[in-house]
Amino acid sequence: MKTVNTAKEVRTRVERWRCHGRTIGFVPTMGALHEGHISLIQAARRACDRVVVSIFVNPKQFIPNEDFGNYPRDIKRDSRIAAAEKVDLLFAPSVDEMYPEGFDTRVRVSDRLTETLCGLSRPNHFSGVAVIVAKLLILVHPHKAYFGQKDFQQTLIVQQLARDLNLDCEIEVQPTVREADGLAKSSRNGYLSEEERRAAPIVYQALKLAEGILQVGERNPRDMIEAVNKRLRSESLIEIEYVAVKNANTLEDLNVLTGRVLTAVAVRLGRTRLIDNIIVEVPSGS
Repeated sequence: MKTVNTAKEVRTRVERWRCHGRTIGFVPTMGALHEGHISLIQAARRACDRVVVSIFVNPKQFIPNEDFGNYPRDIKRDSRIAAAEKVDLLFAPSVDEMYPEGFDTRVRVSDRLTETLCGLSRPNHFSGVAVIVAKLLILVHPHKAYFGQKDFQQTLIVQQLARDLNLDCEIEVQPTVREADGLAKSSRNGYLSEEERRAAPIVYQALKLAEGILQVGERNPRDMIEAVNKRLRSESLIEIEYVAVKNANTLEDLNVLTGRVLTAVAVRLGRTRLIDNIIVEVPSGS
């Protein structure tokens, strides 16, 4: 595995592969690699000739008073993991490399996708996500880029971005990887205290409750949201940010629970913010 730190180096190597007919798979990360990231790398490895992973803690997607300064960073550990997964190229740029002096470009994707769910409490977060993803997709020029379903809202935004800017890249969404008790793998799980970690699986339990409610015929979104909220409120350590039910294709509200139904949750456990979601296909008329 080769590690590069500049835009020029990554572009040169990838374009050389493309000239030789190689397909490029790309996994953008902020480091602190875990089994969820590994599943994305393995999906890219199965489908593509060459795999590129980026590690960049993007300051533009953190809102004031978030954990940018404390976000876990261990490039040596991440490099070992990437090498073990047979990554061909690791791109680990500095902030100055990605945002040089004078950088003043913003990328804004559809308000329908960004001004809901996590976008309501994290203003400008998705603009920061969009600008770094656009830069990375332009630099790496992959045939396929891989993202996890845990960040489902982000995946829809990235898909819209790639379509609208003709970035000639397929955005592949892979299933959420979970702990044995259902907690979605996340770099921020390490912030949880022992007591908070014991409480955290209730998030997935509440989502599975939503799935079960849909499967037995509930079609009223307000009743389902209340049931999920009630389950979450049964854990005293949980502070609910939102429970929402949306059309999984558009993030529009649903009057009747039918079609591709997204149930999404955001909570806080102490200083840790956890998000998760589940998607259920509900046949019309069922």
